[in-house]
Amino acid sequence: MKMKRYFAPDMRQAIRKVREDQGPDAVILSNRRVDGGVEIIAAVDYDQALVNRALGIGEPTGASRKAAASPFEQPLRKEVPETAGKAPTDAAPRYSVDKEPPVAAPMERLEREIRELKEILHSPLLQFGWGEMRKVQPLRANLLKRLMALGLAPGLAREIADQALVGGGAGDGWAEALKMLAGMLPVTEDDLLSNGGVIALVGPTGVGKTTTVAKLAARFALRHGRRHIALVTTDSYRIGAHEQLRTYGRILGIPVQTAGDRDELQAVLNHARDRKLVLIDTAGVSQRDLHLMERLSTLNVGEQRIRNYLVLSATGQTALQREVIRNFRRIGLHNCILTKLDEAGSLGGLLSVLVEHQLPAAFVGDGQQVPDDLHPARAEKLVQHAVTLMQRMEEAPEEEALAFNFGGLLANAHA
Repeated sequence: MKMKRYFAPDMRQAIRKVREDQGPDAVILSNRRVDGGVEIIAAVDYDQALVNRALGIGEPTGASRKAAASPFEQPLRKEVPETAGKAPTDAAPRYSVDKEPPVAAPMERLEREIRELKEILHSPLLQFGWGEMRKVQPLRANLLKRLMALGLAPGLAREIADQALVGGGAGDGWAEALKMLAGMLPVTEDDLLSNGGVIALVGPTGVGKTTTVAKLAARFALRHGRRHIALVTTDSYRIGAHEQLRTYGRILGIPVQTAGDRDELQAVLNHARDRKLVLIDTAGVSQRDLHLMERLSTLNVGEQRIRNYLVLSATGQTALQREVIRNFRRIGLHNCILTKLDEAGSLGGLLSVLVEHQLPAAFVGDGQQVPDDLHPARAEKLVQHAVTLMQRMEEAPEEEALAFNFGGLLANAHA
């Protein structure tokens, strides 16, 4: 039996790796969550007898038992040889009555082997549990499968499925589940385009901050006139970053100011006190940048109240979006703006992150057109778009992934 470990961001990718590497006859022995995704142990030429022997099933007797005895069943102390007190030789024992035997390393190996054997046993149990749920509670199993196909996180899918099926009403619970998801989404009726303010768009590189600044500026100009808007850039890291915003400024007829540090930003904001709306385009900063707070410290200008809007791309991986929100929240976030909905293959992961972190979405962007491709965030429309993307993909979640996430739920089911 040849065993191998695989690591991947999610179960689907892990299973794909196994199939590509070991073929369709591979057997998944265990799976578990680890930092950054999941870990799978798979094998080819699976031999149940080897597993039984490893588990001690069919325990040997007589001479075979003696040969297979654990090192901890062997004597841990040796008699002192007749040469005790003489100079040590190569034939001298490794330890004497005065020294403890080296048991730490074998104990660690034994504990690790026990953990791995538990994982080997756990995986079939999960698959069995999922199979039983499909038989005993087909509505619940089908609803969980559809919510996972939507791209939702397993925990959120479980919560919605359990509540949607409470009461045993007519139907399969799908419509009720979508209604519940929309009710959980944190969206806000933002007053930015009505009342203005000092707004900074923050986030990683490539999420569409500069284009979103231009869209907001154009929308505000259509309502209030261009003379009430000021555009500012603090991006001194990217080559040509100033020129991109200046190009938008020339098209809109709005001048663009540059602020390289906190003092310059304070001066620019003081000069723009008569403007209803000041939009600040910041440099893209990785959420893992050790100097994140330092690079965004420019926005801390004391008396001026700057509202930070986090820009999130709908094309980003769920784990990375969680990390972005967690790290950028250190500078204080007011709302978020979702971009690139037109490029996303699935939206459920992003919706799960918003529900998990309760970060209100104010606007969504679904294209490059200024200002057309910017809209107020609406929970029902976001859910409907997620359903549309799911139907377009026509890709059901892997059975192994469903078993991994929901195989242990049957005993605690509410319905």
